[in-house]
Amino acid sequence: MNDTALNQLIDQFLKEDIRDGDHTSLSCIPASATGTARLIVKDDGIIAGIELANLIFKRVDESLEMTVMIPDGTAVKKGDIAFTVTGKTQSILHAERIVLNCMQRMSGIATMANQYAKVVAGTNAKVLDTRKTTPGIRILEKWAVRIGGGVNHRMGLYDMIMIKDNHHDFCGGITNAIKTTRQYLQDKQLDIKVEIEVRNLAELDEVLQIGQVDRIMLDNFDVPTTKEAVEIVNGRFETESSGGITIETIRGYAEAGVDFISVGALTHSFKSLDMSLKAV
Repeated sequence: MNDTALNQLIDQFLKEDIRDGDHTSLSCIPASATGTARLIVKDDGIIAGIELANLIFKRVDESLEMTVMIPDGTAVKKGDIAFTVTGKTQSILHAERIVLNCMQRMSGIATMANQYAKVVAGTNAKVLDTRKTTPGIRILEKWAVRIGGGVNHRMGLYDMIMIKDNHHDFCGGITNAIKTTRQYLQDKQLDIKVEIEVRNLAELDEVLQIGQVDRIMLDNFDVPTTKEAVEIVNGRFETESSGGITIETIRGYAEAGVDFISVGALTHSFKSLDMSLKAV
């Protein structure tokens, strides 16, 4: 991850939570007091955000020291101790809620990503996230997907071209959308991948006739039609399934032969893992 971007994000979190001071801690904890707290896991799942927690503690107070018992990406169960942090008590309390908020959310995403990745294990399909993320913390949520065993799709609108249904409808059709996209990339001297969404086999055939893309998204195809589409493409382009795919249906799409399966639920329908930071 980009440390500069992460530190800027952490600074925003601190400003939101502390502003002119953590008056509770400042009023009842001596400035010279030191102590240790431990992160207690209260749900089963995949832990994520350990590395981020260390960055947060260090951003609050460079003298805080973490001892990690369970690294990112590890399966945890209720009652596990993930880490301890030692140093100035006020500093630990300043960072407490920000650490917990981030770790609970990241661990929930990592847990769901891990569940989906396990279901497609043994196939060639990779589980992708989407841009259906919480504004402002996309880098954390996509980081959590990777920790859980998923793969990141594009980070935003800037690092990959994805010609979706609205784009080729507004543009006057698939052929025109691809041609104008390629001209744009040439004019701007950009080297980024191009993906196009198709809604049926007729649109797939049109894409195959013109080519000039890197990946074809099969949107809202059922499993049999997905298998037929993959056979038609025959390895000429990367293929991706998308659209309402669940933990119950994903294996069928993976076995149909697609290269990628995108799942928006990873970052919009997860359940946070409960955990707490308690004084020792």
